[in-house]
Amino acid sequence: MLEVKPDKSSNSESDTNSSTRKSGDVLVKDETSVHHKDFTSPTGGVFVPLNDDDTSSLSSAAAGEDPEKRDPTKLDQDNVLSEYSEEQVMNMGRAFAAKYNLPNDDDIFGRAAALARRPTEYDRMDHLKEDERIACYDEIHHPFRMPRKLLNVIAASAMGAAVQGMDETVINGANLFYPKELGLGAKTKRNDWLQGLVNGAPYLCCAGVSCWTTDFLNNRFGRKKVIFITCCISAITCFLQAFGPAGTRGWHYLFAMRFLLGFGIGPKSATVSVYLAECSTKQLRGIVCMNWQTFTAFGIMWGYVFSLIFYKVGRAGIAGGLNWRLMLASAMIPAILVLFQIPFCPESPRWLMGKGRYQEAYESTLTIRNHKILACRDLFYQHVLLMEENSLQMSYRDRFKEVFTVRRNRNALVTAFICAFMQQFCAINVIAYYSSAIFLQSGFSEVSSLCASLGFGLINFFFAIPAFFMIDRFGRRFLLLHTFPWLAVFLLIAGFSFWIDDRDKRIGVVSMGIYVFSAIYSFGCGVVPFVIAGEVFPLYVRAIGASLFTIVLWGFNFILSLTWPSMLRAFKPQGSFGFYAAWNVIGWFLVYFFMPETKQLTLEELDEVFDVPLMTRARHQLLNLWPNFQIHFLRRKGVKLQPPLDRHHRMAIKAAEWNEKAEVEEIEIRKDEE
Repeated sequence: MLEVKPDKSSNSESDTNSSTRKSGDVLVKDETSVHHKDFTSPTGGVFVPLNDDDTSSLSSAAAGEDPEKRDPTKLDQDNVLSEYSEEQVMNMGRAFAAKYNLPNDDDIFGRAAALARRPTEYDRMDHLKEDERIACYDEIHHPFRMPRKLLNVIAASAMGAAVQGMDETVINGANLFYPKELGLGAKTKRNDWLQGLVNGAPYLCCAGVSCWTTDFLNNRFGRKKVIFITCCISAITCFLQAFGPAGTRGWHYLFAMRFLLGFGIGPKSATVSVYLAECSTKQLRGIVCMNWQTFTAFGIMWGYVFSLIFYKVGRAGIAGGLNWRLMLASAMIPAILVLFQIPFCPESPRWLMGKGRYQEAYESTLTIRNHKILACRDLFYQHVLLMEENSLQMSYRDRFKEVFTVRRNRNALVTAFICAFMQQFCAINVIAYYSSAIFLQSGFSEVSSLCASLGFGLINFFFAIPAFFMIDRFGRRFLLLHTFPWLAVFLLIAGFSFWIDDRDKRIGVVSMGIYVFSAIYSFGCGVVPFVIAGEVFPLYVRAIGASLFTIVLWGFNFILSLTWPSMLRAFKPQGSFGFYAAWNVIGWFLVYFFMPETKQLTLEELDEVFDVPLMTRARHQLLNLWPNFQIHFLRRKGVKLQPPLDRHHRMAIKAAEWNEKAEVEEIEIRKDEE
């Protein structure tokens, strides 16, 4: 057996009090300060934790810090390849290319593998060519210089998100008309519930049926085909909900068509964020994954535009109510645009590799990276990480089980659920669905309420743009913690302003409260959840995790749309807005205690972050609560925070299935001598 020792330059640290224990097929090194759950490879590989710095150590490089000014002894220590020497890794890259019959002209996969080991040390690698160094520099310092195919992926995904946004707001405008046409015009408790049921029908389908098909569809067809299929369904059902067969009247038909629309929304919402995350670079992942919510807001805005355009259309026509029918049908426009875009987009390289289609994955990666060396680097490193968590042979049942039984996956699910729940219970979709009715109740006329709703849509979209520059700079957790308190404040302002007797003053304060609420939401809870859903789960359960996220999201979305008319009748605007303001306060505590920061980490390097037990994290944050209050609110200096949570440990693989490095049969972790 050949013994391979880690290269001394890796500068790994070890605890002299550490011990090893074996659980199943997993060899885990226990640090006295670390709480690790067994992380079992479903393929039987042996995982050995390697010491590294906290996972935030890469954030400065990803943010554009000059590598020459950084400590070279601390570079890329959370990289799974960092414990191997450069020559070993280059040999792995060559063997990888040979096994999968990939073109290795001029030893590009050898150089790419070395770059994958130390991605921020490109300027110190003599074997890299000048144009390759420039490409590495540009990736870090000019991340917005994206190849055309990646822009195509972003554009198609953005239009897919706009389908959902338009549906949310065309139903908002149609709410002013269709209840009378379909026999729900009388203000009774029954009609309030039925109107909420019709409005929320797509999200009932998403939570109850369609999102559960996401994993099957993704595994069977791939990311881009799922997007194509769901957009076909969206286009057809948007048309049919407006213009059904002759003689179809009543709310039953509209409910049925809107329920079927859920098959076009649910799987797509879970797939788009994953597709974007798997195609983007680490530097752009947060920004690119934001496109779902940003262009949902874009669709919301255009839904209000079309509601205003068709408001003046005669109410006669196809079985009465041509105006609201055109409003509902207009949501098919972005779906049709996606049908023309998505066939020209590349498939996700990660999905292709998971299916063993490495030649196609190579071609796909070339189209979404600015240089061949970057494509080869990412392809090789993604393969290494796939082998690390090589669970693609597991059954759906086993993978579903591991979402809940493996602590790393379970903690990621908790984070995703917090974001999904709070995106709904912050009350944004109450306003998106019913803003016209809310403005109408505050004293606006019908057309003025639609104009006021358009203002809400414009703010919702344009204030999401600053988040493009904030989400990877300040972080996901930071944005949520700094926006939830203000969401609560302005919901209370909007609700309590209904007690103002003067009509003009009441209209002004209600509008101000809703508009400022929308602006704050747009760069906080608006953009964070779908970024989280696309990045926190490991690949083998990523589709399941994303689908569970959307099930929770659409489930509570349905609850909101169903209950709001009745809640408004029972509690009035003051009590209804106050109810959701309280949930924003609760959301702040949930994020503070249980949600870790995930910015600037590669998708697979989040394993360490989510392996910290929830109660350990909660206790740590509780002890930091008063010191943080002194620092941020009392502006005191010299206040000591609790030491950072335990160092997170990278998992290095030694699996029989990884025969690209068959010469590596044993990894010896040597302790530093005192």
